[in-house]
Amino acid sequence: MIQNILSSKYGIDVEEETRIGHYEACISQGRLYTLVPVGSIDEEELDERDQIAAHIYQTGDRHVSMLLETKEGTKQTEMNEQHFCVLINDRIRPFQSRQLGRKLGKFHFRGRTVQFGVQKISRMGQWKSMWEQRMDQMEGFWNSMLYKQPESDFDKLFLESFPYYMGIAENAIQYLVDTELDDDPSAVDSGTICYNRFTKDTWAGEYYIKNPFDWVFDHCGRDLAEWTRDRYFRNIKTYHREVKTFYEEYQSVMPLSSFAWRLIYARLLFPIHYVECVENYYSATHEADQLFLEEKLKKMLNQSRDLEIFLKEFYQNTEVPVKTMKIPIVSWL
Repeated sequence: MIQNILSSKYGIDVEEETRIGHYEACISQGRLYTLVPVGSIDEEELDERDQIAAHIYQTGDRHVSMLLETKEGTKQTEMNEQHFCVLINDRIRPFQSRQLGRKLGKFHFRGRTVQFGVQKISRMGQWKSMWEQRMDQMEGFWNSMLYKQPESDFDKLFLESFPYYMGIAENAIQYLVDTELDDDPSAVDSGTICYNRFTKDTWAGEYYIKNPFDWVFDHCGRDLAEWTRDRYFRNIKTYHREVKTFYEEYQSVMPLSSFAWRLIYARLLFPIHYVECVENYYSATHEADQLFLEEKLKKMLNQSRDLEIFLKEFYQNTEVPVKTMKIPIVSWL
């Protein structure tokens, strides 16, 4: 597919085909081209992503993927009734994972200097409504199952565990609300370019690129919390040193405010790992996927006390001066 599109729509001859995650890609004359299916993307959103990518690139980040124009001068093209964009990277090399926290800090620093109001991909101030919507939907589903006979072990586990996780979610939402009411944002709390779900693998791989279709405009705490959650679940016994170092590196670029720390904590407290496991199970169409998710839920429930300890010790582990910053502690942990 990518060979046909690049040749016919962009006038580029493919030398070597490869893949980047689930995207088709290729190399031609030392440049990396990535084919991104975009569905029926809004033109305004496409322009927004294009402008942001150009801004990040122009402020010194050479790993940003830029949108390539077709021979007709458009930013997207169509083939076989599908819409695509092609991204181009001039610099292609593997990611060096050293000082990931500092690299993320510099990326966020550039993202805060975007010179126009981001609308289409903004998630600023939307956490509360999105969390409430997810939990309301799940509570409705849980209520509908209460008077039915469970059909699987997963049904039983879900019915038993949901009230606990609903309580944690309510705590997370209240912690977020209190932060927005009681604390004042500072410069570090301005909106910036984030990822939908940032992990240690986001920039890793054979090619170090930053794909603008992975971005949202949000508070930096989004990426920090998602990286932390992912690191914790990779090995719940060995995260301490790496988490501490990551935040030290990040704050060497720009120190975090009490407002930022509280948003990070609210996001860590919200049990998205549980929510997604349940959602994925009940939308799965293959038995193998359901069995995998059932085992995942069992493991999650068995490790719930470990997660409580992680949350209880998070501020201490990252050396946050909670008394000086007047950061509230969740008392039940």
